[in-house]
Amino acid sequence: MFEPEDILRYRSLSIVGLAKNTGKTECLNYILHKIESQASRFALTSIGVDGERCDQVSQTEKPEITVPEGMVFVTSEKHYREKRLVAEVLDISDEETALGRLVTARAIVSGKVLLSGPSDTGGLKRLIARMVDMGIQTTLVDGALSRLSLASPTVTEALVLATGAAVSGNIPELVRQTKYVYELIGLEEVESGWQELLDGTVQGVWALGEDGRLVDLHLPSVFMLDKSEHDILRYGHRLFVSGAVSDRLLQYLKVRRQPVELVVRDFTRIFATPESYYAFLRKGGQIKVLHRSRLLAVTVNPVAPSGIVLDSSQLCREMENALHIPVYDVKSVG
Repeated sequence: MFEPEDILRYRSLSIVGLAKNTGKTECLNYILHKIESQASRFALTSIGVDGERCDQVSQTEKPEITVPEGMVFVTSEKHYREKRLVAEVLDISDEETALGRLVTARAIVSGKVLLSGPSDTGGLKRLIARMVDMGIQTTLVDGALSRLSLASPTVTEALVLATGAAVSGNIPELVRQTKYVYELIGLEEVESGWQELLDGTVQGVWALGEDGRLVDLHLPSVFMLDKSEHDILRYGHRLFVSGAVSDRLLQYLKVRRQPVELVVRDFTRIFATPESYYAFLRKGGQIKVLHRSRLLAVTVNPVAPSGIVLDSSQLCREMENALHIPVYDVKSVG
């Protein structure tokens, strides 16, 4: 898994976890090892801070990040000064973070570094675009604090999902929670005509009329649905919601007389619980996305900071049976 050619097909790849301590850093180090021979074609950064020896939340030891020789990396001024490798500075950004400006450098020799990249997805998108201008083929992005927004297809083109015992110490429950996110990642895209029209829609709730018109329902937020004086389905039973999809919205829509098709920007906008999501589907509802994410792999960490240790072989087997894709314990295969 994770051959260089598989990753180089994408301009950017994010590694995101369903919780802390699900093995994101193990996964990243595995990828870095696999692509070592072609390191100069890749860049590496993080959203937030990563690479520390001790997890700042659970206070458990975690693997350090080793940057291969020839790879470009982006981190803050503070952590660049603390690096344990020889590097050549390529650029210092004017963009400030809490830890100083962002330093772009190329590793002259392999070594350890703390990664602290842009603090938000907007800054990350600008950084990825800058890497493309510098001739980098693929930027690898390590997530922080299970920020699934990083995996939005408008930010990174592909993702690896890390899950494990830190999410749940019960294998069936862990599989259930992971399968839910996996299904959201794989939501079907809306038709291309609507996709082009909706891409430029900034905010609010809109109706996708049966006559092909896009109608502003003058609802800045789904939280105003209960106070709306008009039937929001008067133009048809297809709605576009530019913001977050919550339990409240799905519960509101599932009791409509006719099933509702909901369109959202991407899977990271869905904050509803699995119970509300599946109840909405059972009532005939559908959810589509403007842009579908590309999931390269699912990895598992069978060990939790609490001391729980799951059977790795059983976990991988049951996860594969549920997801119908290969699942890896990167520590055991590395």
